[in-house]
Amino acid sequence: MTLKEYRTLFNTSLSELYPKTEIDTFLILLIEEYLGLTRVDLVIKADSKIEDSKLLILNKALERLQKEEPIQYIIGHTEFFGHPFFVNQNTLIPRPETEELVAWIIDEVRNNSNYTNKQISILDIGTGSGCIPISLAKELNNASISAIDVSEKALEIAKKNAIENQVNINFITKDILQTIDLNMQFDIIISNPPYVRNLEKAEINNNVLENEPHLALFVEDNNALIFYDKIADLAKNHLNKNGCLFFEINQYLGKETSTLLKNKAFKNIELKQDIFKNDRMLKATL
Repeated sequence: MTLKEYRTLFNTSLSELYPKTEIDTFLILLIEEYLGLTRVDLVIKADSKIEDSKLLILNKALERLQKEEPIQYIIGHTEFFGHPFFVNQNTLIPRPETEELVAWIIDEVRNNSNYTNKQISILDIGTGSGCIPISLAKELNNASISAIDVSEKALEIAKKNAIENQVNINFITKDILQTIDLNMQFDIIISNPPYVRNLEKAEINNNVLENEPHLALFVEDNNALIFYDKIADLAKNHLNKNGCLFFEINQYLGKETSTLLKNKAFKNIELKQDIFKNDRMLKATL
């Protein structure tokens, strides 16, 4: 089969499941990964034959796409904040809005006199693939960074990502909801915890709902801020003076999350929207 013929087959097979632009992106990612070809090669090498062994691999990937499995899990990696990250079904796929959170934290460190010209300590709670702490470590030379997750399998991937990106992160296996003491003080505590309510599942695409780890996504409708409540309590005892708490939040619960922090005596509470104008990030200080 030629590349041109396979492109036609690929488009036809997925046309009822995905938009055309997304299908094109999938194909480009797959030919880059398995054939070593580029977007331009789809045109200039359209009549070249695909080896049978490579065709078999491509067809297996196509079958997984037909089952709405995320392309990132199929090829086993993605990009976040310009850096490569391994991902699998034990980790969430990093989102663009989380990149915005990372950018906000970097800006805070570089422009806040409390953090410049000294070594600072940062903790990421619920790290998953490690995308937040690893990206921060790549950008902040003055930061000592630790990261917590309840999932040992997720931390295996996070450790692999730290090695891939040549940074040193202190990874800790810990159930934050059962944690009484963090055993350290920090200048910055960050978390992108589970925050999607079960009632919001209808808004979630099948490729996420059927593949990404529910442990890292969902909370009960009647206790949607359980992680924010717990982490805020820990932060009160383990943030240094003038320390910052950063959260990624449920877009529908910005006011409620802000109120929770205000009731716990946090100050300078700032709610920030993402590029899509959703309430998505929050910063507070003690």
